[in-house]
Amino acid sequence: MTEKVLVVGAGTMGAGIAQLCAQRGFETLIADITMDLGLAALARIGKNLQGRVEKGRISEAEREEILSRLGAAQGCGGAAEAHVVIEAVVEEIDVKKAVFRELDRRAGPGTLLATNTTSLSISEIASATQRPERVVQIHFFNPPPVMKLVEIMPGEKTSVETLEAARTFAKRLGKEPVLCRAEAPAGIVSRILGQMLNEATWLVEHGVAEPADIDRAMMLGANHPMGPLALVDMIGIDVHRAKMRTLHRVLKDPRYRHPSIVDRLVEEGNLGKKTGKGFYTY
Repeated sequence: MTEKVLVVGAGTMGAGIAQLCAQRGFETLIADITMDLGLAALARIGKNLQGRVEKGRISEAEREEILSRLGAAQGCGGAAEAHVVIEAVVEEIDVKKAVFRELDRRAGPGTLLATNTTSLSISEIASATQRPERVVQIHFFNPPPVMKLVEIMPGEKTSVETLEAARTFAKRLGKEPVLCRAEAPAGIVSRILGQMLNEATWLVEHGVAEPADIDRAMMLGANHPMGPLALVDMIGIDVHRAKMRTLHRVLKDPRYRHPSIVDRLVEEGNLGKKTGKGFYTY
């Protein structure tokens, strides 16, 4: 029997995770608050797969086979049949807790419940359920079908068996999982990278250099494939700000305080790549 995955959240990350799961042979549902959002995500996945066909990476038959394993649902529909549920909704703790409260009501007792959160508390998310031992972070990186790393992090009550199940699942997706030994805000990559990206925004705030020159310096001097400000634009300036706010609040460390230019860009709706604007057009 084909194992089933439910991805809750039909945004960029949710769609990428759903595509990855379907590519690796899992029957996959992608769900959001409306069916239309799920269907829109399926359309984007189909377009992405067509691009892979045109580049010769997969055949048309493979594309159709992957799409045949994908479906859309509303809310947490499909949770009762899912072996693994991956939550990838907006980075707001109350929203995530509401999702997990509903998943706890609908999912079978043996279902692996995973959050893709970047910086929110796994323990707090798990507290919305009656089975915190079955809740774990499985953090994918964008774009999920391409990036090899998956970070796995426990909450305070996550069982050893759940951690091992998460690691096994990540390997079945063709990923290279890295296990965090204990819960910590933002894990490994996002915490280290977040501070570097934040420092780049402070350089803009202080007028040290233009964004393009900051990025060029890091690409040429540190051999980074992309400059930090271009990366902030790709991630989303609002998403970057949310992560910095969480790290600053939880760790009480001034290194994570973000500059006012970040607030100004967000308030203007200048959120980066998804609006066609960002640090290069501020």
